[in-house]
Amino acid sequence: MMGSVKSQPPRRYDSSRRRQQAQRNRRAVLTSARQRFLAQGYAATTIAEIARDAGVSVETVYKAFATKAGVLKALFDVSVAGDDEPIPMAERDVIQKVRDAPDAARKLELYAKHLAATMPRSAPVQLLARDGAASSADAAEVWKQIRHETLTAMTMFAAGLAGTGQLRVSATQARDILWTYHAPELYELLVLERGWSATRYGKFIAQAWIDALLG
Repeated sequence: MMGSVKSQPPRRYDSSRRRQQAQRNRRAVLTSARQRFLAQGYAATTIAEIARDAGVSVETVYKAFATKAGVLKALFDVSVAGDDEPIPMAERDVIQKVRDAPDAARKLELYAKHLAATMPRSAPVQLLARDGAASSADAAEVWKQIRHETLTAMTMFAAGLAGTGQLRVSATQARDILWTYHAPELYELLVLERGWSATRYGKFIAQAWIDALLG
């Protein structure tokens, strides 16, 4: 009589390992995309090139980001946040500190400091989307999203400033002034073209906001 065959325990699906690998692939794709986009522009860059540089398949890129425009938008999000964690900017510590600041001037100084820290990463990506919008409908849509998200953030910021009772303009005017100085074009002019340091740029933004909104 044949001996009974021992059944093997089912192989466990290691979701944690799969998730970690997916995160590594995502980071590699974003690193590759940033290098390619900034070197040769949005329109000239292909998903195949991004995938090859990242050491992943084209299918992996599409699975993670859906489209090339999806890669560009994710690249912007990461450039602002500084990481790829799914935490909205409004819930991050840096923005919470702005909300908790005791007066309007301090709120403006802290936010300008945040801009000085993030614009070196995010401005080149924003300018890439802006320039790509001229020849690509997908890039144009990403650029539209970026501007809309910035306007929404500045609307919330202006409301917080209005709550201090220290604004000398309306919340709507404050929103538009905040949004204007937040534009990557100002970083482009002062830092990329005129050679200002990011720190000097941040201090300039803070003082300009204080003068326009509180002075």
